[in-house]
Amino acid sequence: MVHQYINNGYRIILDVNSGSVHVVDEMVYELVAYLKDNNQGAGKLEADIYSGACDHFREKYEETQIKEALDEINELIESGQLFTEDIYEPYVKDFKKRDTIVKALCLHIAHDCNLACQYCFAEEGEYHGRRALMSYEVGKKALDFLIRNSGSRRNLEVDFFGGEPLMNFSVVKQLVAYGREQEKIHDKNFRFTLTTNGVLLNDEILEFLNQEMANVVLSIDGRKQVNDKMRPFRSKKGSYDLIVPKFQKVAESRNQTNYYVRGTFTRNNLDFSEDVLHLADLGFEQISVEPVVAAETEDYALRKEDVPMICQQYDKLAKEMVKRSREGKCFQFFHFMIDLQGGPCVAKRISGCGSGTEYLAVTPWGDFYPCHQFVGEEKFLLGNVDTGIVNTDMVETFRGCNVYAKDKCKNCFAKFYCSGGCAANAYNFHGSINDVYEIGCELQRKRVECAIMIKAALAQEE
Repeated sequence: MVHQYINNGYRIILDVNSGSVHVVDEMVYELVAYLKDNNQGAGKLEADIYSGACDHFREKYEETQIKEALDEINELIESGQLFTEDIYEPYVKDFKKRDTIVKALCLHIAHDCNLACQYCFAEEGEYHGRRALMSYEVGKKALDFLIRNSGSRRNLEVDFFGGEPLMNFSVVKQLVAYGREQEKIHDKNFRFTLTTNGVLLNDEILEFLNQEMANVVLSIDGRKQVNDKMRPFRSKKGSYDLIVPKFQKVAESRNQTNYYVRGTFTRNNLDFSEDVLHLADLGFEQISVEPVVAAETEDYALRKEDVPMICQQYDKLAKEMVKRSREGKCFQFFHFMIDLQGGPCVAKRISGCGSGTEYLAVTPWGDFYPCHQFVGEEKFLLGNVDTGIVNTDMVETFRGCNVYAKDKCKNCFAKFYCSGGCAANAYNFHGSINDVYEIGCELQRKRVECAIMIKAALAQEE
């Protein structure tokens, strides 16, 4: 499969199966399109292709130029960089039978929150249920479960999540201390992370985070009016003025690495590129602003008719990022981060985040769910810290979730970058984890195109 597009003046060809990216001139771009239209598959170009292309483009290009370009294309084909075959689909049968180990837990340390964010899928921290804080005993059992079920894997990840985790900071500290003890006993290495709205951040907490947390996610939506509309206190007062100085301090204290300011854009701010740039202008260098996912009945939900404008915003942002990088004012935008040299292994490219198999969410009372977005959906309850995993049928369902199990993914050029998208979004919109959330797919494809364009633009300056 070959995908072609033009972005910011760059003609880009992506060979989907190999991951090879080619920035080409107009003639090569048109020749590759011609080959696609004539059903060119894997294998060298035959003589009739040469003669057909020369006849087709005779009025626009010289025959010698056409043949030289076709020779170069042929070299790419023979070296496995263009029109390559899909070697991964036959791997899926064995992939479904693979043994999986638990690598990561999302600990819902607090089903409670001190903000009242309008789009919160956790219902202000309640997750379809009661407000609660995780006890040390439940958290300890969860870490023990992770150690027992991680096999020979040494590096394990635990994310302190909510609600607002800092509402239960004393237990966070206790569990980190327990995890550090267990590292030595079991030859494991815990990578702790924490997501916070920043309301309770102070110097004591910041010192602890900088010592123990490999990554910190700081929740803010961008410009003051945007943030305060969607992320107010229950009193309706906005949170922007309180959290911005704290977040700036966090970013600087971590040397502008190992953190993200993470926002959500909605129908209220379809010009979200301005929010990304606002955060960059505040001095943040690690930024993520993501599309809200909500039922269309919500007035802030994204709709299909919004997609063209959102895609324009991604293009605008990508162009500005190239400009700022050239000026020495670069920053990272999470959805434009792409590794064209290595990237995830085949299993990850096919299956994604590993929810329900390698990654689990744990409620304050110790129930296991496939991920934080399934919490409270009883059919997805997998077990408990006391019983272990008992809903093995559901685990098998998630084990079989991959890009080849989704008909809508098979002919998508971005499938090895999004790995089939979010299972929770697919379920919430279509009732099946083996479906897709279409708006998310369209936005993902645009982000991949922008990310590759940025790489192409900056690579020409190296």
